[in-house]
Amino acid sequence: MAFFVYGGVEIAHLKARDKRLSEAIDAIGAIRRPVEPDLFTALVHSIVSQQISTKALETIWGRITAAFGRVSPEAVLALSVDELQAFGISFRKAGYIRGAAEKIAAGAFDLDEVAQMPDDQATFALSRLDGVGVWTAEMLLLFSLQRPNVFSFDDLAIHRGLRMLYRHKEITRERFERYRRRYAPYGSVASLYLWAIAGGALERKAEGDPA
Repeated sequence: MAFFVYGGVEIAHLKARDKRLSEAIDAIGAIRRPVEPDLFTALVHSIVSQQISTKALETIWGRITAAFGRVSPEAVLALSVDELQAFGISFRKAGYIRGAAEKIAAGAFDLDEVAQMPDDQATFALSRLDGVGVWTAEMLLLFSLQRPNVFSFDDLAIHRGLRMLYRHKEITRERFERYRRRYAPYGSVASLYLWAIAGGALERKAEGDPA
């Protein structure tokens, strides 16, 4: 399994730019978040995962990978929408997945080309696929292409992490952009820590500290 790669350079930058984040990084320690380097596999996984539980996703994804081995456009196109649905996904999701595979196989959408685009262009290109919004595209940049500066305004958990860390009642767009500039060019690593904070990592650490 591959994990998002970061190290001392990114951590040193973030710690130098923000005292509270620095303290959180020290308290939480290293974060290992899995990534899927194959962009098509990551794309299919992101569509499958929408609006279902983690347990349901694990079950469905297990069926897909067992059937396909490697999740490729060719493997998807070997099945009908009805056959894709049989894995446990909705008709709409099956259509999105097959539609993306058709575009890629026909050369109408080039994932290799997208992988070479700047962040904003790659996000725009991916979000034009049916079933892929801006947030999903940004997560593909982070968890597949491993772009270093992904900091998504549309991510509710990042908003929660910011509120918890800095004791804000709300995160306005202006305030969010201020943090984006502060964390750049390593917004992706900041995102990892804010997700951990939103998930209660600091509270769990405090509970485990000696009295």
